[in-house]
Amino acid sequence: MQQFIRHIVNGIFATAVHFGVLSFNVLVVGMESAGLANMIAALIGAATSFVGSRYCVFRAANGSPVRQALNFAILYAVIAILHGVILYVWTDVNGLDYRLGFVLATGVQVFISYLGNMAWVFRTNSGREAQ
Repeated sequence: MQQFIRHIVNGIFATAVHFGVLSFNVLVVGMESAGLANMIAALIGAATSFVGSRYCVFRAANGSPVRQALNFAILYAVIAILHGVILYVWTDVNGLDYRLGFVLATGVQVFISYLGNMAWVFRTNSGREAQ
């Protein structure tokens, strides 16, 4: 349970970094494209999440950082697609409120990212989860 709580805290922190970089890009740097500013911010937020997951959540610093980073990127690409599909079905197909769909999709994202990180990305060589 402690590991899952660390996962939640890490996700909140990475999201705050993402939003902070987005705001910095728009307000300080003066980027006119919010989409581009957000893409840059999302990459930095994801890198923050990776580092936090590797060192704090799963404590898997003994694994190959290149393998872990590649697996992390694959996992989060799949999760991003799933998030979009859930929101599409919820809102575009069923006509339901996109905000509730976003919350639902994010809940699924949190659960799948935890399981995927634990079982695949940061799995220790012995096959047991990193504590």
